[in-house]
Amino acid sequence: MNAPDRAALRLTAFSHGGGCGCKVAPDVLRELLRSSTPGLVPPQLLVGIETSDDAAVYQIGERQAIVATTDFFMPIVDDPFDFGAIAATNALSDVYAMGGTPLFALAICGMPVGKLPADAIGAILEGGKAICTRAGIPIAGGHTIDSGEPIYGLVAIGLVDPRQVKRNSGAQPGDALILGKPLGIGIYSAALKQSRLASDRYAAMIAQATQLNTPGIALGRMASVHALTDVTGFGLLGHVLELCRGSKVRARIGFDRLPLLPGAIELAREGLVTGASGRNWTGCSEEVTLAASLGSAERALLTDPQTSGGLLVACAPASADSVLEVFAAEGFEHAKLIGEITAGVPHVEVVESSR
Repeated sequence: MNAPDRAALRLTAFSHGGGCGCKVAPDVLRELLRSSTPGLVPPQLLVGIETSDDAAVYQIGERQAIVATTDFFMPIVDDPFDFGAIAATNALSDVYAMGGTPLFALAICGMPVGKLPADAIGAILEGGKAICTRAGIPIAGGHTIDSGEPIYGLVAIGLVDPRQVKRNSGAQPGDALILGKPLGIGIYSAALKQSRLASDRYAAMIAQATQLNTPGIALGRMASVHALTDVTGFGLLGHVLELCRGSKVRARIGFDRLPLLPGAIELAREGLVTGASGRNWTGCSEEVTLAASLGSAERALLTDPQTSGGLLVACAPASADSVLEVFAAEGFEHAKLIGEITAGVPHVEVVESSR
């Protein structure tokens, strides 16, 4: 992890948004896709676009299926190496979220050539390569263009046993909901842009955003894990709601149970939030009920776009401790039980305390 150099050229100055906050707002995306038809759907396509899942899954044999996904965005931090590392971690997360194991990656790179120094572009690529090396996979190719804003990410290809594919649509009433990483990355990024993020919190931000969601592999092998996804640009509420829609269930979350990055709630109360947070709330508010005691800062955390966020697990309640043990064994010390799934039409209820 490289400490940010305030005197250096700011990478975030080249883009209008950053990280998973660049995603098209959920309500706008649904409208864009409303008239889209799935086209050819062969029986080998086990997971497609039907429930807004994390990756496509295509069966190639009795015990093998390909997991394919792509993710890319504009800078969320100013350090080029850190940006590349975060973008690569985020892209690989979608493979883990399906219960898969990454196999190789292709780089997607759009850069303002002639404006951004060549060594900065090289550092972005090195950051992505470092994460893929940690994941044990090569970057086997890719594509580059000269673009007005810096864009970097990966096409990630993985493998999974078709019997162990984890969708976002399998949650069952009574299931426990577990979140693997703390919330607040978007709020930290907003503070960083205003030079109001302390160096220790920047370090915490990079450590979390570059932590590979490897527990997904073990979770994929657990029959008691009924649904799996990751929390990224639509915030916790948006991704819980996707899980509820796909599974045709409701969710109840205790705000007091949520793992939060240090000081994130205080920064939110100071107004250091992203524009994407407001767009996320607009996109999900009709299907969400918040406790009257939860104010704008709490709502901002619930809708905060999470760049390279944590895995969200719906599992049988008796296996919740086992799921938490999987997270702990791989260094995810902040993973927590945050709520439960209930029967009913898709909806998310957030209470102040569910203890």
